[in-house]
Amino acid sequence: MPTYKKLVRDRILEIIEKNGHAYTYSILDEAAYQRELRSKLQEELQEYLDAETDKDSVEELADLIEVIYALAKIHGASAEALEAVRKQKSEARGGFEKRIFLDQVDEETSRKPG
Repeated sequence: MPTYKKLVRDRILEIIEKNGHAYTYSILDEAAYQRELRSKLQEELQEYLDAETDKDSVEELADLIEVIYALAKIHGASAEALEAVRKQKSEARGGFEKRIFLDQVDEETSRKPG
């Protein structure tokens, strides 16, 4: 029997059972859950970085969002609250659509607006 030792989605046990397989599992306490969510975030990010097609990339981005929503919840924020913070930051600082790549900033000189 393969050993996974990782956080899985809520319906995975149901799917395993439907396929006629046996399994063992445990329920994590809060500290372990947070630790495993962080690990899952790294796993999903790596899967996104390794994706070779747009379809696979989008699938992995969706997985990342699911993990991010779960992390937000353990930090006391709903998906909607997280989106509100994202929108506020985007309005204040912009997004990434202009593809600006900053090379350096000369902090010794300053420009006057206008």
